Amino acid sequence: MANSTLKSVALLDQMKLHLATDAGKDLVKKIGLVYQINIAPKKMGIDEESFVVDLKKGEVTKGPCEGKPDAAFSFQDDDFLKVATGKMNPQIAFMRGKMKVKGSLSAAQKFTPDIFPKPSKM
Repeated sequence: MANSTLKSVALLDQMKLHLATDAGKDLVKKIGLVYQINIAPKKMGIDEESFVVDLKKGEVTKGPCEGKPDAAFSFQDDDFLKVATGKMNPQIAFMRGKMKVKGSLSAAQKFTPDIFPKPSKM
């Protein structure tokens, strides 16, 4: 996903590849929800870029969701990476205001670090 200065894009690109694997296909069967993730470079709500992690079709795309996502999240770039890589608990991120959630709370609770591929070891 070119033309982005966000660090999170590398992880979302990995997610795209991950969804094509058997493990990724299992996630789609298990979760079957559509998430929109809004990521801001520095301050939440400013210059956000939107991505859709579609765990119904098994796709990751740039841009806002065409229909209504099951849940939408807003993050600052670094905080998204911390939550997605398991360095910050999503509930704690939410309570500290590091993550905003719109939509179904039960759908949001299925959005955990487990859905993301583990960063490859260097």
